[in-house]
Amino acid sequence: MEVLDATKIDPQFKHATIFQKYEDLAKGESFILHNDHDPKPLYFQMRAQKGETFSWEYVLQGPEFWEVKISKL
Repeated sequence: MEVLDATKIDPQFKHATIFQKYEDLAKGESFILHNDHDPKPLYFQMRAQKGETFSWEYVLQGPEFWEVKISKL
């Protein structure tokens, strides 16, 4: 499964890049988001914009890194 390392993305482009990665998925596909903090605000932004078209599953929850499996439903 592909990993998107958000720690290497310029902050001003971070959410747009993650949203584009999600948009590029086919239904049933997933990617792992790797980050240096809990991306919970992103979850709420995605829920507001995408509704229930995705699943969000924590794979790793800190304290140094977080990984979330994001799947397109």
